Amino acid sequence: MSVDRMVMAFAGLVVLLSVALSHFVHPAWMWLTVFVGANLLQASVTGFCPAAMIFKAFGAKPGACFK
Repeated sequence: MSVDRMVMAFAGLVVLLSVALSHFVHPAWMWLTVFVGANLLQASVTGFCPAAMIFKAFGAKPGACFK
């Protein structure tokens, strides 16, 4: 699996987790979804993604976006 796909899968997992937490625990967990969305938007513009850097450090193969 490439870094690009890992970043998208991780972002999707965190969004689903934060929606579940905001529903079952406290609505303030929705801010985690806002953070993930802002990070994805920032990464699409700048090409800098901390999650991609971590996945690369663990040996994931580069993708088309995050090399």
